[in-house]
Amino acid sequence: MTTTAAVRQRLPFPYRAEVDVVSQRLASLSTALDWAAAAKVATPWVQSVRQNPPPFWAMESLLKEYPISSAEGLALMRLAEALLRVPDAETAIALTADQLGRADFDDAGDKTLARLSSTAIAMSKKFLPDAHGEAGLLAKLGARSVVAATLRAVQLLGRQFVLGQTIGEAMDEAASAKKKIKQLRYSYDMLGEGARTDADALRYLASYQNAIKSIATHADSTGACEKNDGISIKLSALHPRYEDAQIERVMAELVPRVWGLCEQAAKANINLTIDAEEVDRLELSLEVFEALAAKVAQHYPQWTGFGLAMQAYQTRALELIEHIASIARKYKIRLMCRLVKGAYWDAEIKRAQEMGMPAYPVFTHKHHTDISYLACARALLDAPDAIYPQFATHNAGTIAAILQMAAKTAAPFELQRLHGMGEGVYREVLKNPLIACRVYAPVGAHKDLLAYLVRRLLENGANSSFVHQLADESVGMNELLISPLRLEGEGSLPLPLDMFGSVRKNSAGRDLADASMRAALLEALDTVQVPQVAEFDAKLVSGPLADSVACYKTWSKTDVAERTRLLEVAADALEAELPRFCALLVKEAFKTWGDAVAEVREAVDFMRYYAVEARRIMQPLAMPGPTGESNELRLIARGPWVCISPWNFPLAIFLGQVAAALSTGNTVLAKPAEQTPGVALEAVKLLHAAGIPTAAVQLLHGPGETVGAALVAAPGVAGVVFTGSTQVAKIINRTLAAKDGAIVPLIAETGGINAMVVDSTALPEQVSDAVMQSAFRSAGQRCSALRLLCVHATIADHVVEMIQGAAKELVAGNPALLATDVGPVIDREAFDGISAHIARLKKEAKVLLAPVNTAQAATNSVANLIAPHAFEVNAIADMQQEIFGPVLHIVRWDGDPAAVIEQINALGYGLTIGIQSRIDSRAQALARAAHVGNVYINRNQIGAVVGVQPFGGEGLSGTGPKAGGPHYLYRFCAEQTITVNTTAAGGNAALLAG
Repeated sequence: MTTTAAVRQRLPFPYRAEVDVVSQRLASLSTALDWAAAAKVATPWVQSVRQNPPPFWAMESLLKEYPISSAEGLALMRLAEALLRVPDAETAIALTADQLGRADFDDAGDKTLARLSSTAIAMSKKFLPDAHGEAGLLAKLGARSVVAATLRAVQLLGRQFVLGQTIGEAMDEAASAKKKIKQLRYSYDMLGEGARTDADALRYLASYQNAIKSIATHADSTGACEKNDGISIKLSALHPRYEDAQIERVMAELVPRVWGLCEQAAKANINLTIDAEEVDRLELSLEVFEALAAKVAQHYPQWTGFGLAMQAYQTRALELIEHIASIARKYKIRLMCRLVKGAYWDAEIKRAQEMGMPAYPVFTHKHHTDISYLACARALLDAPDAIYPQFATHNAGTIAAILQMAAKTAAPFELQRLHGMGEGVYREVLKNPLIACRVYAPVGAHKDLLAYLVRRLLENGANSSFVHQLADESVGMNELLISPLRLEGEGSLPLPLDMFGSVRKNSAGRDLADASMRAALLEALDTVQVPQVAEFDAKLVSGPLADSVACYKTWSKTDVAERTRLLEVAADALEAELPRFCALLVKEAFKTWGDAVAEVREAVDFMRYYAVEARRIMQPLAMPGPTGESNELRLIARGPWVCISPWNFPLAIFLGQVAAALSTGNTVLAKPAEQTPGVALEAVKLLHAAGIPTAAVQLLHGPGETVGAALVAAPGVAGVVFTGSTQVAKIINRTLAAKDGAIVPLIAETGGINAMVVDSTALPEQVSDAVMQSAFRSAGQRCSALRLLCVHATIADHVVEMIQGAAKELVAGNPALLATDVGPVIDREAFDGISAHIARLKKEAKVLLAPVNTAQAATNSVANLIAPHAFEVNAIADMQQEIFGPVLHIVRWDGDPAAVIEQINALGYGLTIGIQSRIDSRAQALARAAHVGNVYINRNQIGAVVGVQPFGGEGLSGTGPKAGGPHYLYRFCAEQTITVNTTAAGGNAALLAG
């Protein structure tokens, strides 16, 4: 088996039915909790908080004044997220005007923000991207004053959620707080999200080391570990590739780093908690955690401060607790574990939908998460020999329930809250001197607050959250403290496979981070053989064409419902055979596993979507007109279509073209790319097995210069659909124009010099992620791939450095290995062509990224392998030709971003463009100005989803209409109007009867 080591599965399948899981959790609580009694205890706490509200800048007050569902709340969140990192004044002015100018703070409780808003609105006409005229000096001075005041307001906001900008400042603040409330303890969190580069990871490591060293100076080295302050660390901050597929690197490189921190913490007798990550990293976290637990048992068995944060919103939370307790007992150590509700809910929902999972890995009802939290709390309290539980919650009812359950077990525990949140409730709870509370306290520069603050605002800003409702006095006590112990019959969201409603199913995918889901893929790789496909003799084209014409006469008369039913049968069959087709794509097209799964799903989506669309558009349409006649517009099939598909998507584009033609009643002569005929042959067999006539879709394999040319030139061809190079599209266009007979329609989707424009408000980490995906995924062999990155000069050095570091972490190699990010290019011809371009760029441009071993890659064990390259060029106009491989060009810009778009438009291509900006109005203005088919704002620019992001360009990038969109099938049809004189038999009976 050609795979790397994989994470073993310790926990149940993450995508289970929510109702079943919640039923089990409720059963575990049936005799453990009296909610009514807990609510009675919590009531006076809530009353006191409402009678003595927290200050304006506290989270509860902020959410009351500016809920995130409002324009004002969203403006504050966006400013807090971006303004502090913008280096240039002009962009800061535009961002401030954009955000405050679209909100109305006049009725808000804070008059400073109201003044800021009105000034910003007054200036917005001069400073927003679509402004007309020049702003005068006084206006500029006024604008800078507003920005300065807004910066101050954002910094004040940051202070509420960051305990200190350095560990020293934070510890001083904590010492002051402890003087007022003796039961307080702290867990310091060094701000910063996942590392993109190894340099990032080492910087975070040094930050953690320094923090532990500082905390240790105030720790009691002989007393109970839980009474000391501690630290929380993120594993994704300590390794740039902290993901399931990279387990070998993680265990070899990350574990030693974390163990060094554990040794520091153990020697100081302080608590070290590994923070929770996303669902797809949970099993990997357990591998790391157990490796560290074994070392703790061996070297510091007396240390009781090692622990893990666990998320109650995950459907596997209770089993996770049981597993962690078993690890503690196995190694005879005691752990400290934090129970949280979870902070990545929206991301987990989106990921499950995008990946086509059978269910969600998190609960979709808030009160179901509450049930899970209480069930987990009971399990933690029932394991005092293994775990010292830490309950992180701001919900008064949950706190009261925990106190009630803890009183029954007498197990030691502590409560936890976030710095800047829940202070009012805990002011009341901590009047009991026997209750301890640890404050989770972020430490770092305010500009690094982004991800943490946005998670907190989203987590607590929802209308259903306790923190939000606590500040809303219109929410009565009974509603606020309602029992969560009730089961909903279904989730609050449609399942991922039902996200498109009853019209069509979303294609089912595979989560490669789940051992059970990837097992079938790896098994298929061992058994699948790529079939040999005989080349077709181009001189014999007339035979298949005659068969296609004959079949068209019956297939076009087959009812559209039956035609599309057969396509849906084929789609279901392909979905069932996903592992086999993925293995074919890996072996013949050198796809990585992630790309292979995505392509099979896209092919399934194409067949289902076009089936639905054909039923919609091929219904006769009654037209208005005078009395005494009927007028009807209908679509009819054209005849045999030639479908010429590329090697970079040999299944999805192949079946997309074929399905579009078949669904509308046409027949197909399919010419696949000569590099990937095996995948196409298996796809055609699948269509025939579904019941589509053999003559309705025929495969003719051979070179484009012979077979393709003969098909395009053949008389009687009703249309041509082509995906490939601009050069070949022009040849086909000229051939069709020169033919005698009917004017034959051409649908061409070609390549592009696809750009991404990054302004100084963009988040560098987000840009780096988008560039890695857009430029280097699929070895850059996508029509939509990023070729030209245009970065604002003020942030270019930092962004380029991050891209260089992130690209060096990518694994180029055998696509059959789960760890591989970048596989080889398709063949030696492509390798030689790309290599020639690279050699030219090394002479003409500044080399930013060029692995030294690439020249020998073609003769290495993985043939035709080209690792990611990047070059800095002087101007956008220098880009004259698309390089179809993992080669990125970078250019710096300043001044007017609209001028950047004009230069990109001047290149003549128009397929995809990415825009990275936090200035919403600027992003929309640039999108409107771009002569580009697909615009992606603040995300990567590849992976268009059928029926969601219809795909196709303009200019040198194609003819349109967009594949996977509602207008595509019309081009495969002719239109026919039928007018009937209904009075021909004698008179207008309908009119007379009226």
